[in-house]
Parts: sequence; C-alpha cells; structure tokens
Amino acid sequence: MLINLVENTSLLENVYELSIATLLLCSVFFVRLLKKVKRERKLSAFELTMDIIIRVAIFLWLASFLLLQYGA
Repeated sequence: MLINLVENTSLLENVYELSIATLLLCSVFFVRLLKKVKRERKLSAFELTMDIIIRVAIFLWLASFLLLQYGA
C-alpha cells in the first residue's frame, strides 16, 4: 500500500512538472505572438494587460526556481 502511494506521488510530481513546463512554453509563445501583433498594430487593453501579467509571472517563476534550486 505504501509503495503504491509513493509511486503515485512520483507520478503526480512528474505530471506537475510537465504541466509547469507546458504552461511556461505556451506563455513564452504567447508573449512572442503579442510582440508580433504589437509591431502590426496597437495592443488592446486586454492584450497589454496579459502581456504584462505573463512577463511578470515568468520572471517570478524563474526567480523562485533559481532561489529554490541554488539558494542558500
């Protein structure tokens, strides 16, 4: 029973890490798309807000990841 729970925890951790990687990849592509759209026309208020929120979120994730992995 305990071994099964440990295996499920490992699987859940892998799914969690995969979901974070997917969200980050999609976020980076969306920021690139907004950058392309910004060259063609002015961004709407919603697009501008999403651009700022996503950039801040990526920065915060990267900072927290680096601190957790390499911090003292």
